Amino acid sequence: MKGGAIMKRIIGLVIFAFSIFLFINTAQGAAPKWEFDRDHSNIYFDVKHIYSTARGFFEDFSGEFFFDPNDKDASTCYIEVKVKSINTHIRRRDDHLRSDDFFSASKYPLITFKSTRINHIQGNQYSVEGRLTVKDVTKDITVPFTYFGVRDNPFDKNQLVAGFEARFKIDRLAYNVGNGKFYKMGVVGKEVEITVSLEMTKKK
Repeated sequence: MKGGAIMKRIIGLVIFAFSIFLFINTAQGAAPKWEFDRDHSNIYFDVKHIYSTARGFFEDFSGEFFFDPNDKDASTCYIEVKVKSINTHIRRRDDHLRSDDFFSASKYPLITFKSTRINHIQGNQYSVEGRLTVKDVTKDITVPFTYFGVRDNPFDKNQLVAGFEARFKIDRLAYNVGNGKFYKMGVVGKEVEITVSLEMTKKK
């Protein structure tokens, strides 16, 4: 057999072995993929307005969610929120929040979070480390969350339902959501409390 043919066979065997290696490791390391139940999942926020608490939510969000409580290293999540979907039940206030005074929604249409690591704290308590991007600012944050478990869907015997809830706070001014004018006036607080409440589903 000529040298060129031998080299081609060796290269072919190396590629084949590498492909098998990737397949095995991917199969072993893949966590189940869960889908958002959009009718029962929400992203809420609370912020102080003088003395009261203004509450709202984002109507439109999506992403990918892979989670296995027994394999946190294979678990990952990505969430993408459309800023224009903000809803505080007051149209004038929502339009103001979309404006350049706050989110500049036309220029920065998305808020994103991409996980880098998931940690098990104890019991059903976990935390997810990741990168949160709001407007032109990206920061590393750690978000604690509760995993409520998984059960059969009472309405679909072929489907499982899992529950998650995260609560954390951010400084909106650190993400350029406002220039501090309304905070200095004592009108709008800078600390925003966020609640992410999720029901996720997957086929059995």
